[in-house]
Amino acid sequence: SNQIGVTGMRNRLFYPKSRKAGLPPGSLVYTGEARQEKPRLTLIRYSESKFEERTIDPADEMMLPPKASGITWLNVDGLHQVDLIEKIGQLYPIHPLIQEDILHIDQRPKLEDMGDYLYLVMKMISVDPATRAIEAEQVSVILRQDVVISFQEKAGDVFGGVRERIRKNRGRIRKMQADYLAYALLDALVDQYFLVLESVGEDIEAIEDEVMTRPTPEALQRLYHIKRHLLFLRKSAWPVREMIGALERSETTFVRPQTRPFLRDLYDHVIQIIDMVETQRDMNAGMFDIYLSSVGNRTNEVMKVLTIIATIFIPLTFIAGVYGMNFEFMPELGWRWGYFGVLGVMAGMVFSMLYFFRRRKWL
Repeated sequence: SNQIGVTGMRNRLFYPKSRKAGLPPGSLVYTGEARQEKPRLTLIRYSESKFEERTIDPADEMMLPPKASGITWLNVDGLHQVDLIEKIGQLYPIHPLIQEDILHIDQRPKLEDMGDYLYLVMKMISVDPATRAIEAEQVSVILRQDVVISFQEKAGDVFGGVRERIRKNRGRIRKMQADYLAYALLDALVDQYFLVLESVGEDIEAIEDEVMTRPTPEALQRLYHIKRHLLFLRKSAWPVREMIGALERSETTFVRPQTRPFLRDLYDHVIQIIDMVETQRDMNAGMFDIYLSSVGNRTNEVMKVLTIIATIFIPLTFIAGVYGMNFEFMPELGWRWGYFGVLGVMAGMVFSMLYFFRRRKWL
């Protein structure tokens, strides 16, 4: 996964493509982080009256049980074993270029109509509550007539609510076809964007008072990281709008008329997300301006104090300089009260200038 921390950028926004350089199209190379854990396959089959859930051993040659009636959802956690993805691509014929996209985890969210199936890809994002870091993971979905296959980089996802609705037969999911299941997965991913944006909004509000009252380099660094977060969210959300719109308008038989109203509603949610991202980007940009203004104001206050002090001491320095000259015939040098008179003149000038500065509201 790709993690973008508030206090540091531990991982990259974009994975390098050097591993694929020079290879022919369709070459299967996993471009994500190396992992040691074993991939996990979960199979769910259901209809309105029946439900089955089981874990499949990737090493099993007969990996998938015989096809039964109803809807099949195969979820794959772990893409680092390329031969497993290739095996699934043979069991459910998946074009080598699509297999390549599944393994190349820096894909832009998109929809591909391959004729006998649809390929969709999105980013699954979440916030680590301890570090306030954003974690991003690519999720690929294959939609066939009665089959949905989802591919994730690692275990753990936002589909728990979808699984519970299937297990407990809540809502309409077990009454609908595979296209509604694909919609439910996309809807869970989109809903997670709202939670992440809410978290980012809280960070912006928390830093606003700090920037207004006591701007520090640490606050500037946090603003910069929030800017990176919002840039990543914008990059992830805008293509989703195109993808959902294209899916809702497509003439494919995989999307039934009963599901299209839900896709239109999902499209509206994506528009709201984009509006929130743009609003928060404007707010964050405003925070940068406020930070620079606050720093400038503090600098001006310091310079004003120093200027007032220098202005007060300029005439005093002039008087002290005059009477510091080593001329023999200076009338005031022979006066008994000359020293105290000069000090009085100096004090009078100081108080006069302070009164003048106060009247002009410079102090």
